[in-house]
Amino acid sequence: MEKVILTGDRPTGKLHLGHYIGSLRRRVLLQNEGDYKKMFVFMADVQALTDNADNPEKIRQNLVEVALDYLAAGLDPERCTLFVQSQIPELAELTTYLMNLITVSRVQRNPTVKTEIKMRNFEANIPLGFFCYPVSQAADITLFKATTVPAGEDQEPMLEVTRELVRRFNQTYSEVLVEPNILLPENATARRLPGTDGKEKMSKSLGNCIYLSDSADAVWQKVRSMYTDPDHLRVDDPGKVEGNAVFTYLDAFSTDDDFANFWPEYKNLDELKDHYRRGGLGDMKCKKFLNTVINNMLEPMRVRRHEFEQDIPEIFNILRKGNEAARETAAQTMDEVRKAMRINYFDDTELIQSLADRFAGK
Repeated sequence: MEKVILTGDRPTGKLHLGHYIGSLRRRVLLQNEGDYKKMFVFMADVQALTDNADNPEKIRQNLVEVALDYLAAGLDPERCTLFVQSQIPELAELTTYLMNLITVSRVQRNPTVKTEIKMRNFEANIPLGFFCYPVSQAADITLFKATTVPAGEDQEPMLEVTRELVRRFNQTYSEVLVEPNILLPENATARRLPGTDGKEKMSKSLGNCIYLSDSADAVWQKVRSMYTDPDHLRVDDPGKVEGNAVFTYLDAFSTDDDFANFWPEYKNLDELKDHYRRGGLGDMKCKKFLNTVINNMLEPMRVRRHEFEQDIPEIFNILRKGNEAARETAAQTMDEVRKAMRINYFDDTELIQSLADRFAGK
């Protein structure tokens, strides 16, 4: 079986460090390693509209922002297919068919859906499109027969719904769809990067993000105010690294080379943590180092992003070509789906002939 990757993001704003460490960085590595036959990366504008239906302009404006972040991070349209969800009508068709194979109670049990509903204050009035998000996501994955989905651990419940739907479809009709596996970030600390305020998740709506496109000054302003150990009041006080956002980010992004290049007083992060725990190390020194690490990582992306920003029509051309390539694959899968479901009426010559014979009295 061909190894196929599918992954994407909702274009509701620029991408941040949580997106990068959770999935985007791994996508670029996988693309460059070339071990996968195909890679599809898409902007999930349909899913973004499920809780932004009254503000489509938000999606319109951020579509290109996300595309720029993809390209700046190193995704190459010659090596992966970049496309826009709404431009693939086969996705809507497959979503409709899959909805018949899952119950409302099963969707309600999904912990990711529960969390998202609570976060958006949808408890009293849940948009049906938003409620069906897991089915829509399953269609995204299965339409392209993805074997692998790089994502954060919060998406595992969604992937389990997809696998259940694949099994149900294949048992009901025939073996057409493929069960996907999740590919979690290698760095366990980075699987759910907290916000700069120390809250559980980095989120655009909470305003606690560092964006991939932030300037060096903007990054410093955010790092400088980052949540640390509230009991570490004086430099000499022993400090806690657990729950300390600065050290969580250092776990996610710093390398031994960063220490060699920017803070040779320490060989690695373990030595820095030991010093902080003993006391005698101020938060500001740690924040300055983290700021250097992050900006050193982001600067090449800023340069590439600026280059791509000079020709926005070409960004749309890249996406248009990606849409066309994605539709070719989507059409092939849907031909198989309709055949399995026996709703390929006009392609089924045997059906047509049998009905002709029947009505002719043969």
